[in-house]
Amino acid sequence: MTMPWHPIDLPSLQVGLLHTLVSRTRPGDEVREFHGSLRWAEFLLKHSGGRLRPGDYVRVGSDSIFHGLGDWVFSGVLYDDPDWGSGTLSDYAGRRGVAIDTAAEMRRYAGEFVTECAAAVLAEEPDVVGFTTTFMQNVSSLALARELKSRRPELTVVFGGSNCDGPMGHALHRNHPFVDHVVRGEGEHAFPALLRHLDAGTEPADVPGLCWWDGDVSRANPESPRTVAPADIPSPDYDDWQRALDASPVAEYVHPKLVVEGARGCWWGEKHHCTFCGLNGSAMAFRAKPGERLWSEVDRLVRRHRILDVVTVDNIIDMAYFRDFLPRAAASGWDLRMHYEVKSNLTPDQLALLADSGTVHIQPGIESLGSRVLDLMDKGVTGARNIRTLRECENHSLTCSWNLLYGFPGESADDYTAVVDQLPALVHLQPPGGAHRIQLERFSPHFNDPALGFGERRPAEMYRHVYDLPEDELADLVYLFDTEDAGVSGDVEARLKAAVERWLLGHPTSRLTFAEDGDDLLVHDRREGWPRRGHRFRGWQADALRHLEAGRNETALHRLLTGAGHDCSPGELAQWLQHAVELGLLFRDGRTFVSLPTWGEPVRVDQPGHAYGMLYHRRGPDFVIVMDRRDKEASARYTLDDPDLLATFDLLHKPIALAELSDVQREAVALLAGEGLARVTDGHAVALPPRIGRWPVPCTGI
Repeated sequence: MTMPWHPIDLPSLQVGLLHTLVSRTRPGDEVREFHGSLRWAEFLLKHSGGRLRPGDYVRVGSDSIFHGLGDWVFSGVLYDDPDWGSGTLSDYAGRRGVAIDTAAEMRRYAGEFVTECAAAVLAEEPDVVGFTTTFMQNVSSLALARELKSRRPELTVVFGGSNCDGPMGHALHRNHPFVDHVVRGEGEHAFPALLRHLDAGTEPADVPGLCWWDGDVSRANPESPRTVAPADIPSPDYDDWQRALDASPVAEYVHPKLVVEGARGCWWGEKHHCTFCGLNGSAMAFRAKPGERLWSEVDRLVRRHRILDVVTVDNIIDMAYFRDFLPRAAASGWDLRMHYEVKSNLTPDQLALLADSGTVHIQPGIESLGSRVLDLMDKGVTGARNIRTLRECENHSLTCSWNLLYGFPGESADDYTAVVDQLPALVHLQPPGGAHRIQLERFSPHFNDPALGFGERRPAEMYRHVYDLPEDELADLVYLFDTEDAGVSGDVEARLKAAVERWLLGHPTSRLTFAEDGDDLLVHDRREGWPRRGHRFRGWQADALRHLEAGRNETALHRLLTGAGHDCSPGELAQWLQHAVELGLLFRDGRTFVSLPTWGEPVRVDQPGHAYGMLYHRRGPDFVIVMDRRDKEASARYTLDDPDLLATFDLLHKPIALAELSDVQREAVALLAGEGLARVTDGHAVALPPRIGRWPVPCTGI
């Protein structure tokens, strides 16, 4: 089962994998799923009289992850005290400017919700109840587990998931006696092995990584160094989730997406673990399914669930997927919208293939635009290369999510001055979500090696209003830690944050674009904070701008220009480069210069004259999805998969006379017209929803 605060628009990959795994390895067992996150959103909507909607669920769950609000909502239930932690949270929120009213209102319903969940689970008469927990799912899961065991002590309760990795799993187990077992690490081999022991009534001392009770003593078996091979990772089963969502009153508030897994671990982290990153925990070794198999899973899930939005959970894309998986997706002809995490040094051709495949949203781990700070992170990329990635994302209509991180041991004001000075020139490129000081994460090199600069550490302050546990137990249980600040602060920090804020505000209306006029190169500047003007570049200057799209230093650029026959002295080139930087047409990273204009006019959601998302259709393998948001109070989503209806819809892309249609086709026209998806006039009919071909940047729907 999955409890709050799992995203309600996504199926649980963990539940889907284990459903397939148990069904395959133990065909005699009955498997039931419990989607507690979806039920919580339903419960809030009903019991609050519609005040607490799925948007509030997201704000307390996902958006407040670094303040622990979601866990706090359920901590009063876990500790049998409705006011537990309230004073501590109020003090915390007051000092940090955190709004807690919505979370406080939700907390009023948490006890009744857990009681209702316990009754629903026990009505199925289970022998084993398994919880998967990641980020802020611990306390809601513990609260329900405690209630289940109090009502039926003979029930076996098992926990697993990212929150149970390494020492966190043992701390969770030994501090909560109502949790019988904790699976630490990957569960594909451990969970079936545990079930065999439960059948036999034997001690599970040989199950790698498992925590179990030996009388009153919490045992933690050594974790296996072996990782699960791709061939042993099942394909998820989302049928129960689909049925639950289809029957849910919350369905009208969400845009459902599929979740797939192509790879585990991180091939970059195996060689150069980014110093701040705690992802992958104890399973860094990179493994990937063959692209053909991943595509077959996507194909199966898309056809079965009639959903075209696909979220991949891989921490980094397998580079082999540029040869097999992505070309298959591009060749499908489907209107997919996919999310992928990638490395920020992809080539323009690779980014173009991502766009062609239906990938609309990437998370490239840009983190910084200063090369020295990137070196401190061990990112293996330069600031200039990150600028190129931002520009190419704009060229290919790829939404790029990233945060600008600072606070690294060893950084100085000099590492930021030149970057901050040039941020106004980047206002037409996609900004970071914000400028954030890094936090110490368990499993990161910063955490594992205090000599890297964070010698003092303590569990993050937010956990004080989440858990009623001593600090030494929290030190093993939690993922985030507070430590002394490192790197820049004061005026430099303030300048950085202010510059990023101006970037965020100015981006929606900013443009800086290239256009060709014969051999000349035109630049149209429509950026916020800059004069509205145009530039014409001829001869070697036009070629220089073209060469600098790839980023080059002055010496290499001069060699290219003179090799092409241009008469350009080093002094002239240096003077022109400096002038182009002052015009905001180039970004300088040390000795490297990068062109900033993009090719073509990027589409923005709020661009005047555009009504993206109001009415459109997307094509799948044997169905069409139509989204209709013309009525803001009653948006609708249609799936056209009846062969006759679909064939008629295709005919109506151009106006056609009703007299030319069969009786079946005219009936289909009447159905489409009745829903406002076709117009009938003067004896002719035409479909109204266009096929959307290019998604705006940023695309926030995936």
